[in-house]
Amino acid sequence: MSEMIDAATVILVRDGAHGLETLLLRRNSKLAFAGGMWVFPGGRVDPGDREGLAPDDDLGAARRAAVREAFEETGLAITADALVPFSHWTPPDVAVKRFLTWFFVAPAPRGEVSIDLGEIHEQAWLSPADAMRRRNALEIELLPPTWVTLERLATFADVASAVAACRSSAPERFATRIASVPGGALTLWQGDAAYEGGDPDTEGPRHRLWMLPAGWRYERR
Repeated sequence: MSEMIDAATVILVRDGAHGLETLLLRRNSKLAFAGGMWVFPGGRVDPGDREGLAPDDDLGAARRAAVREAFEETGLAITADALVPFSHWTPPDVAVKRFLTWFFVAPAPRGEVSIDLGEIHEQAWLSPADAMRRRNALEIELLPPTWVTLERLATFADVASAVAACRSSAPERFATRIASVPGGALTLWQGDAAYEGGDPDTEGPRHRLWMLPAGWRYERR
């Protein structure tokens, strides 16, 4: 049975010269999980993150983990109050380790990003559109949750509108399933007609990420 691990991720955003930008970090390619991938700062919830909280307060523990991991990986100090729940992700059953991850969005604090060059090898502030373009040009590697998050971030003009929209809506939950298609794969989420049966040609609503050699494409209708 897959190991279930609680985790937290911080989507740090700032207003750049040409619109909203987010911080992405490239993980050491030798790491077992997401090695070489460009990700948002984050990591697992540690036992200390739960101290003093109710046993079922997973969101509170995730907030603490997000603050701690962001500082450890970037040197940027954020507060738990600045974190706005954005989404929650459950990996597919086939994953050996299933990181049940809360994604939070937060305005980036002032200061320079500092990485350890051990677990994290590179960092960059990118517009969501540029990050997705670079993935499809095979310049960087992303995970499906990162791509879907970038898709949504690309709809916001600035930090204020992104944070306001997230505060006014409930975080969406994604439970991922995988299906094969010729030459590539699909990640499927609730609401897709193929979600239960796994047949990508099933007629009906779509909520999926096409991962093909020609590029990735998020489809929701």
